[in-house]
Amino acid sequence: MPSDNERWLDAEAGPVVRPYALTQGRTRHSGEAFDLVATVTATRGRVSDPSMLAPEHLSVLQLAQAPTTVVDIASDVDLPLGVVRILLADLRELGLVAIRAPIPTRAQQVDRNTLREVLHGLRGL
Repeated sequence: MPSDNERWLDAEAGPVVRPYALTQGRTRHSGEAFDLVATVTATRGRVSDPSMLAPEHLSVLQLAQAPTTVVDIASDVDLPLGVVRILLADLRELGLVAIRAPIPTRAQQVDRNTLREVLHGLRGL
């Protein structure tokens, strides 16, 4: 009899459980939209019934113990970004993670006049 790992992995096709199964067929998450570089941090929230979380939810939650970005979580759990967004939205709905937009640094804030001058210079070439 194959082990659990062998049963859910096909050497040629990859994982037998497809991403849509992990998201219960959802292709969009609910709630407020968040950026790929948004910072995800686990909260001190508790789940009344831990069995309601899939292993993938738990993996994402473990990675969020330290502040990390959405895209880094997707890379670390080796799941498509769309799936990770839905998992994160589920965790946010349960109050288990906080997702915060990136704070632009001073270097990222460019003056409109500077952009206008650059555009003028490029047109002059």
